[in-house]
Amino acid sequence: MLEVGTKAPDFTLKNQEGQEVSLSQFAGKRVVLYFYPRDNTPGCTRQACGFAQNYEGFNQRDVVVIGVSKDSVASHLKFAQKYELPFVLLSDPDLEAIQAYGVWQEKKLYGKVSMGVVRTTYVIDPQGVIEKVMPKVKPDTNAAEILAYLDGEV
Repeated sequence: MLEVGTKAPDFTLKNQEGQEVSLSQFAGKRVVLYFYPRDNTPGCTRQACGFAQNYEGFNQRDVVVIGVSKDSVASHLKFAQKYELPFVLLSDPDLEAIQAYGVWQEKKLYGKVSMGVVRTTYVIDPQGVIEKVMPKVKPDTNAAEILAYLDGEV
């Protein structure tokens, strides 16, 4: 996992519309980059809806929200439409950004070990440097915790 003070690795991935999006496009803006395991699963849906419900707050602070998983562009499009998600979802089937940010890790579920995305959120400053790392975030409170952090409350 990357640490605070590290230059955020740039990447180019396709969004839910199939258009290429690069992290470097958002230079000069703060970016909330969150990695999640899978579209349409209970935790990931709650997390995405939390960002959607708080989206106006991120907009008011001129902060870009980007969600990344290894799901396909088509899956992201259905997910975004179903829950009216107003932010960018990026498809990373080759684990390019997922591995660059160190969130592809061993996970244990019911005693079974497998590799997967560990739910992690990064806040990247306008100069492209990681200013906050939130590993193993709780889906229900992630968006609100970031807003509190952005307002200097944490």
